[in-house]
Amino acid sequence: MTRTSNPPLTTPITGGVGESPLRPDGALKVRGEFAYSSDLWADNMLWGVTLRTPHPYARIRSIDVGPALALPGVYAALTHEDVPGQNAYGLEHIDQPVLAVDVVRYQGEAVAIVAADHPETARRAAAAIVVDYEVLEPVDNAETAIFGEGVPKLHEGGNLVRYVPILFGDQDATAEVVVSGTYEVGMQDQAFLGPESGMAVPAEDGGVDLYVATQWLHVDQQQIAPALNLPQDKVRITLAGVGGAFGAREDLSMQVHACMLALHTNKPVKMVYTREESFFGHVHRHPAVMHYEHGADRDGKLVYVRAKMFLDGGAYASSTGAVVANAATLGVGPYNVPNVKIEGWGAYTNNPPCGAMRGFGAVQACFAYESQMDKLAEAIGVDPVEIRLRNALSEGSVMPTGQLVDSAAPVRELMERVRDKPMPPARTSEVDIRTMPGGASNTTHGEGVVRGVGYGVGIKNICFSEGFDDYSTARVRLEVIGGEPVAMVHTAAVEVGQGLVTLQAQIARTELGVQRVTIQPADTSVGSAGSTSASRQSYVTGGAVQSACAAVRAEVFDLARERFGVSDLALEGGKVVSASRGVLADLSDVLGDRAVEHTREYRHRPSFPIDPLTGQGNAHVQYGFAAHRAVVDVDVDLGLVRVVELACAQDVGKAMNPDAVIGQIQGGSAQGLGLAVMEEIQLSGAKIRNPSFTDYLIPTILDMPPMTIDVLELADPNAPYGLRGVGEPPTISSTPAIVAAIRDATKLALKRIPVRPEHITGT
Repeated sequence: MTRTSNPPLTTPITGGVGESPLRPDGALKVRGEFAYSSDLWADNMLWGVTLRTPHPYARIRSIDVGPALALPGVYAALTHEDVPGQNAYGLEHIDQPVLAVDVVRYQGEAVAIVAADHPETARRAAAAIVVDYEVLEPVDNAETAIFGEGVPKLHEGGNLVRYVPILFGDQDATAEVVVSGTYEVGMQDQAFLGPESGMAVPAEDGGVDLYVATQWLHVDQQQIAPALNLPQDKVRITLAGVGGAFGAREDLSMQVHACMLALHTNKPVKMVYTREESFFGHVHRHPAVMHYEHGADRDGKLVYVRAKMFLDGGAYASSTGAVVANAATLGVGPYNVPNVKIEGWGAYTNNPPCGAMRGFGAVQACFAYESQMDKLAEAIGVDPVEIRLRNALSEGSVMPTGQLVDSAAPVRELMERVRDKPMPPARTSEVDIRTMPGGASNTTHGEGVVRGVGYGVGIKNICFSEGFDDYSTARVRLEVIGGEPVAMVHTAAVEVGQGLVTLQAQIARTELGVQRVTIQPADTSVGSAGSTSASRQSYVTGGAVQSACAAVRAEVFDLARERFGVSDLALEGGKVVSASRGVLADLSDVLGDRAVEHTREYRHRPSFPIDPLTGQGNAHVQYGFAAHRAVVDVDVDLGLVRVVELACAQDVGKAMNPDAVIGQIQGGSAQGLGLAVMEEIQLSGAKIRNPSFTDYLIPTILDMPPMTIDVLELADPNAPYGLRGVGEPPTISSTPAIVAAIRDATKLALKRIPVRPEHITGT
């Protein structure tokens, strides 16, 4: 036998960076055995319930909790008078009361909280509380809230949350071809399947231990502690199982209420929202009205873009300021535009509060600018892909904020890839009618069904922007357990279903050359990891874990150098290896009974605030890009739509976990599909008309079409492993692609999303 290469000296590590190991929570979730926050239990616990106002805007004359306290089994009924500390909290502005004092500003605002020994008792007690209201006329339109005559000020500073101008180039530029339009985006809900829930347990030191489904442990702690009049270290938060998030768990919901009740009764208190209450208990995607004008030359090259954007922030600010900045700074899309004037306003109204949701301002803008690009293509006489190719950003382009795009921006390639995908088979007379729009209900056999094709491409900032101190902390420990080297990783980074626990283990395996990795539960006993949002956790927490592993590895190398006198060292397959001498020893032998542990913070390169007068500045850390092609069938007689296929191409920098990347693209596309054709919180007079999954429709497996996905890996030299955040870009470009396809089929303008049947039929 002839040997062509030496046998491997170490056992290869599996499940590292670039592979797709099984998720540790996957099988448990499929089998229904995963413990979510709603599954928490403690002996002698009480149940907490919130009383919420039915009015969008009203003055509170009086609150009487006596009838609630008179019920057997009720331990507490608390109002604003019982808040131990500061009766206010908020992400960007501390403007929202823990419990309403003299006014309620939206339907569903918390007025009182109750604790009882049974959830039904708690609900009856909450219903027994008597609140005397003076009902007021609500403000339910963002533009009117800011510019309307005689509109009441909903907050002391007025109704403007933030104004963001983006001024670039010649503000008076003219063009040969001009297209304009006004576009509207409805209020979308994050629609996670696990409602808000958690448990607060009073501690012997006078503090409280909170177990909760959230997105940002440390910012919760920073808001809860002042409300409880406690130092932060006495508010200890541990992540409980999260049943989806998508931005809605960035803000507080039941956290302070559960803690107040627990401290007041000296008993564990569990709170679980009903589905209806969940619709009132968290923020939603900002509705938007956007007025756009695009000017181009006869060849379709953009000369200018002008836009005015009004985003409805609802009753409290949440993250409205940052959402408006995103919408404005990304408001021209992934295109070269020499002259730009964009103005963005975020308003207080009496509608439900709005805040973070996947895409974070870029979704609203993308629907508008992509609709405009299709309109421009028609005016010029070229196809929708060609108009985008002629204006596509690339590495070295300059954004309207003056920021240089200094890493890959493959907008042209993404568009060409989705364009060149094979089309799905044409519909024939023998097609299964159940695959047609409405066909499962036997509403059509193909008559009135028209096929359309549409395209969309979007841009999204990755990580927090505008100078925010965006970082993550990781503690990594390496020791020998049972004769085998084991790495332990501890961060406060929140797993919301995206696969972050798996990714942290992958990085530790790759960096330390060990197979066994334990991920500690996320809690506030380790430094902050920031929010699980903005497609940032793989970037910053991945970077923190990599950095902490490097520090551990360096100390191990110091031990090995002392023992073996060599410096060309690596960790591979649980062994210490020298490039010149081969395997030196088992890692377990080098460690002995030592435990090597290091904690590191990771910060990406800085971003900077934009100029408040011009919008100029390097506001963003990284840009992500995705493109979609949508193929739809539309029953033009009934207004029903079926998405036949979605094709997506996205640059991810580095596919850290290829299977997870595909899952993120599919999931993001599903949420974009929902916004395009079905998902909207219906408001009437600032009241929610459809707070249930019976009436608020979300895509199911029957609504999602087959997808073809191209993943590009064009490394960003500034990011750990070259990665680029994955989760949000597919949500952004899928919506306009689907709506463009419906336009192609119907030849209708369709300037509002979601597209409803009456928009198509005109009835």
